[in-house]
Amino acid sequence: MFDVTHSERSPTMTNTKDKPAAAAIKDLLSHNPDGLREIVRAVMQEMLEAEMTDALQAEKGERTASRLGYRSGYYTRTLITRVGKLELRVPQDRDGRFSTELFERYQRSEQALVATLAEMYVQGVSTRKVKAITEELCGHSFSASAISSINKRLDESLAQFASRRLEEPFPYLILDARYEKVREGGIVASQAVLIAVGIDWDGRRQILGVEMANRESQSSWRTFLLSLRERGLSGVELVVADDHAGLRAAIREVLTEAAYQRCYVHFLRNALDHLPRKADDDCLQELRWLYDRRSVEEARRDLSAWIAKWEARYPRLVAWAEETIEETLTFYRLPRQHHKHLKSTDEIDKHLSADCGSLSARGRPRGKEWGIDCKPRQAA
Repeated sequence: MFDVTHSERSPTMTNTKDKPAAAAIKDLLSHNPDGLREIVRAVMQEMLEAEMTDALQAEKGERTASRLGYRSGYYTRTLITRVGKLELRVPQDRDGRFSTELFERYQRSEQALVATLAEMYVQGVSTRKVKAITEELCGHSFSASAISSINKRLDESLAQFASRRLEEPFPYLILDARYEKVREGGIVASQAVLIAVGIDWDGRRQILGVEMANRESQSSWRTFLLSLRERGLSGVELVVADDHAGLRAAIREVLTEAAYQRCYVHFLRNALDHLPRKADDDCLQELRWLYDRRSVEEARRDLSAWIAKWEARYPRLVAWAEETIEETLTFYRLPRQHHKHLKSTDEIDKHLSADCGSLSARGRPRGKEWGIDCKPRQAA
């Protein structure tokens, strides 16, 4: 039980977002390239088809007096990229005159292409961005119908990834939400982005789902988790999440057999609410150190020492910690090599947060000074 190691894979989202949201998910995608690899492949394949159509002045099977030649099958070309191997089918013409500069140009522009595709992925496949990419890589502009065809195929690839079956069990599940500005119907509003990361028995980390919701609630989390179950999610033995009441209720309802690990980073952030405004000593840093111990026995021993040291000065904090801290120690049941990755939602947060920012405007230390290293979510 709980015998898992780590590697990675990749969500889909088709809402239009502003630049900060796109950059956040772009960071996430850069660490989970499998889904992005299929997007890159689909775009490259459609660009090759569009190049051939442009060269022949005719679509496949189209009869026109202006056409300059005829297609003659394909040959396979493997392209090594930063998101993995791309198996592409390069079209040929009967006279052997068709030649593409796509591969040479791709090698020069790969980093920019992947970054732009990731942004398009988040923004809902922008026609303007697809047009810019095709013109940069191929050296000439394509017709509106060619761009429309590329967009359609890209939408299909994203939809397939979003609805893919989850065939293998995922013993570990990490859940979190972000609040991002979303432009919908010309109006920009704050919406919740619900995110699920699973870890399978082979140790591969995959983004299982990313979904928009008007707000983070029991209903939205329940719907999200049920959609994962409908796609085949099974075998969940441990869920890592924060203490959001709606999320916890949804976990209890949908994932009844799973143990719950409360994110210790969120826990330490919540601890600030139980401290005086100008607490400037080592109280929270020492509490943070409990999560680096080798076993739960060591952690509980040090917790007792922490309580004895600080209960006179901070009785409110100590009473709260005694009552709630046990939920943050569930990860000690796991093999020691898994502790680092499964004691918090940091696997999601670290890719989405540029920095902590101030945890309070009332003179409290910044998050990193306490050893709290993720950005507070915006209130619903």
